[in-house]
Amino acid sequence: MPAAPRRFALAPTAALLLGALYCLLPVAWILVASTKSGSELFSTFTFLPGSGFADNVADLSAYRDGVYWKWMANSALYAGVGALLSTGVSAVSGYALAVYRFRGRESIFNILLAGVLMPPVILAVPQYLLMAKADLTDSYLSVMLPVILSPYGVYLARIYAAAAVPGDVIEAGRMDGGGEWRIFRTIALPMMLPGLVTVFLFQFVAIWNNFLLPYIMLGDDEKFPVTLGLFTLLQQGSTTPALYTLVITGALLAIVPLIALFLVIQRFWSLDLLSGAVKS
Repeated sequence: MPAAPRRFALAPTAALLLGALYCLLPVAWILVASTKSGSELFSTFTFLPGSGFADNVADLSAYRDGVYWKWMANSALYAGVGALLSTGVSAVSGYALAVYRFRGRESIFNILLAGVLMPPVILAVPQYLLMAKADLTDSYLSVMLPVILSPYGVYLARIYAAAAVPGDVIEAGRMDGGGEWRIFRTIALPMMLPGLVTVFLFQFVAIWNNFLLPYIMLGDDEKFPVTLGLFTLLQQGSTTPALYTLVITGALLAIVPLIALFLVIQRFWSLDLLSGAVKS
């Protein structure tokens, strides 16, 4: 009899392993493929490492006087500034929706939930028309401004503020003579910090991987993020196969900042949660 439950317990583990394999297999392929030269890429076994990684990085850096690193810097600018601004807006909005009672609060929150379900492709064209009306297309602002308001970020901030910021603490701050902004900045914000780290991480990854919005907004390839830049390289690869190795190597290098950010934020996140547990 004990054998049957054990078999059932193994099923979820097997499903998780298959899911992990499905997600990690493309990463493993791109890791191996980036080590191959142009001749090795199509003539050797798929998962057999090559000997051309250093040459690929050098060729990628030399391509058009290092335009790839310009794309990487643009992605860092879009994702870093956009995620910071979006996290700030989400923090203030989520806190207001969680703490204050006012007419239409639930209606606003329901509209935000509808925004979470809205596919980005539906909003891309109206956003382009708005930016064109303001004469902001083909500029850095045309990519950063539309991502500042994140319905999902506001949703997460409200849920976390409602759970992490006790109403008694806010009332105590008011009784001590603190203004609403000071209470939010000095009391609520530190309590919300672990949740806001999550919002920042989600937004950074979403903006870093964003392709459609820059594709519609930008025409100058000097302002392209790395996703759009690699797409242009891939298109040219159909006529210049040597560029395929540059695309693969560039895709691998584009993953590194996300991994580094996750590791840094995960450590900070864990420390902040532990410090909150000690304080409580």
